[in-house]
Order: sequence, then C-alpha cells, then structure tokens
Amino acid sequence: MPTTILDPHSALIVVDLQKGVVARSRELVAAFRSHGRPVVIVTADGGAPGRTELSRHFDVPPGFADPLDGLAHPDDLFVVKQTWGAFTHGDLAARLKALGITQVVVIGVATSIGVESTARQAYEAGFNVTIATDAVADLTEENHAHSLARIFPRLGETGPARDIIALLADDPHA
Repeated sequence: MPTTILDPHSALIVVDLQKGVVARSRELVAAFRSHGRPVVIVTADGGAPGRTELSRHFDVPPGFADPLDGLAHPDDLFVVKQTWGAFTHGDLAARLKALGITQVVVIGVATSIGVESTARQAYEAGFNVTIATDAVADLTEENHAHSLARIFPRLGETGPARDIIALLADDPHA
C-alpha cells in the first residue's frame, strides 16, 4: 500500500540509527521536528536474555550505542532497548499515546530485525504504521526485500521519505 496519508498526530521512530550503523534519515528527522512532531530515538544496548545459535555478545567500541552525532535533540523521546523491538519492556506506547500520537513512521536498521519488530509492535499497540522504504537498511538484500514486500504492507503504508515529507508539508494541522 503506498503512502497516502499522515495522521495529524504522528511521530517518527528512529531504530538503532547510531554511530555503529548509519542510514539516510536526517531529512525525515528534520521534517518531523520542523512540523512539531515527536521524534523517538531508539538505540540498542545489550541483548535479550535467552539462548540462540547466533552469539549476541561482541565487543563494541565506546560510544557505539550513542545516536549519530547531531541526530538527537533534547526534546526527543529516548528508548534504550535490549530486544529487537522498541516497544518491549518499556513505556513507549503509553508515552506516545499520552502525546495523542495515532501514527508512527519507522526508519532505521535493520529492516528485518529492529525496524520490523518495532513496526509489528506499533501495529499491535494500535498505531497506524508507515515505513520510509529508503530510510531502512539491512545486513542482506534478501531480508530487506522480504520485509519490504511481504511484511510491511500487512502492517501499514510504505513509501519513500520524500512522499512522507511532502505529506508533512501539505498537512494543514502542521
């Protein structure tokens, strides 16, 4: 489903866009801020308990979990997660609903992990979900393509950042 509408009460969720991983998102962050819309900065610090075949334990340099330089603003909402999704083990849904938010735009890394998990949880929490397709990235093209083609259309709308920014610019409520 292409991106057709932004609710007057929408927020941008930036997943794992931190110094250790980079994706193009500054335009969306600037656009949401310029229209007085909340920005949620999500970073990962550690991993969820449990056993898998893949090791989640690796040495990271100091500052790895910090947001990209210049990305975070004191007015942003901050979430430090230890699971794939930004809504697990926290009060993000309640914080957004207290602000009257009805829709979230999700961007970041990795498309099939942090972004997809956060989008699924937002959908389950009752938010309208939009994914900026050119502001997400993954470790493999196969996983990225699968999330874009098979998962995200079931959760909400998808489209390029420019379309979302245009909807913000055309919003009479902004």
